[in-house]
Amino acid sequence: MAVKCVVWDLDNTVWDGILLEDPEVRLRPHVVHLLRTLDERGILHSIASRNDHDLAMARLRELGLDDYFLYPQINWNSKADSIARIAQDLNLALDAFAFVDDQPFEREEVAFSHAGVLCLDSALLDDLLDRPEFNPRFITGDSRLRRRMYQADFRRNREEADYVGPKEEFLATLGMVFTIAPCREQDLQRAEELTVRTHQLNTTGYTYSYEELDALRQSPRHELLIASLEDRHGAYGKIGLSLIERDEGVWTVKLLLMSCRVMSKGVGTILIHHLLRRAKAAGVRLRAELVDTGRNRQMLITYRFAGFKEIARTGEVALLENDYSALQPPPPYVELRLLD
Repeated sequence: MAVKCVVWDLDNTVWDGILLEDPEVRLRPHVVHLLRTLDERGILHSIASRNDHDLAMARLRELGLDDYFLYPQINWNSKADSIARIAQDLNLALDAFAFVDDQPFEREEVAFSHAGVLCLDSALLDDLLDRPEFNPRFITGDSRLRRRMYQADFRRNREEADYVGPKEEFLATLGMVFTIAPCREQDLQRAEELTVRTHQLNTTGYTYSYEELDALRQSPRHELLIASLEDRHGAYGKIGLSLIERDEGVWTVKLLLMSCRVMSKGVGTILIHHLLRRAKAAGVRLRAELVDTGRNRQMLITYRFAGFKEIARTGEVALLENDYSALQPPPPYVELRLLD
């Protein structure tokens, strides 16, 4: 399983010594290289440390590292509880996490509570950058900006928490622009990454290689669309993908996915309703394949609310069809742009 976030202990892990005993603790020499390299690969960082929060954050700022860590949990809670909170804040599954700590007890406690978390001894990190879990096949522009995108989302969430009024009114203040375009050759690395990394908002769980996607992109029978989102805080990047198989009289959505980062932004149905409008205008029936992966129930709900009903099943693959009775326009707080 690819690691999407590394959670670090601090004492005798990020730095040598114990901060409460020595306020001038020194960084371990390899840590900065690991943080920077993984960050460039699109792998996030956070902290689960039993420590004084203000003192630890002040030391990280002095060392120039505080900006690397998202939703740091520096408190006196169990490390397992802290990692669960980080997973919730980042909206990532626990099996996408690695945990680095010098204490066997802490690693064992986390492994017992969260079996999917990869637990690593901080003294044994020499081969970390070579391990397959930390080596995505492609490093895309979205990968390199992933931490910045999450930090922008943190600002959005903070603004929303302070906003007094209906959520739709707050979303309207963001100035969101949702763009749907044919997937180009330069988008293929990100498209593959989306199929590999996106599990919750994914209708089938199918993964496609760069080469498969390139063939589908050029196939006259198929249409591969990619979606992006931006607002006044900046770009979310390429966040959605759909694959349509077009036969005479019927189109079938083979894959529909959306990045979990936009789950709370009210844009999750824009792509599917765009496909519905296009299919209706073309005078064809629109069907969709759905595979229950155990993690994508939200997509079943999305399809049902969009008017899809099951008409057949082959093994684990359900075939749904839409009668166009539940078509919706884009939300009023989002500008939809369609590119040729």
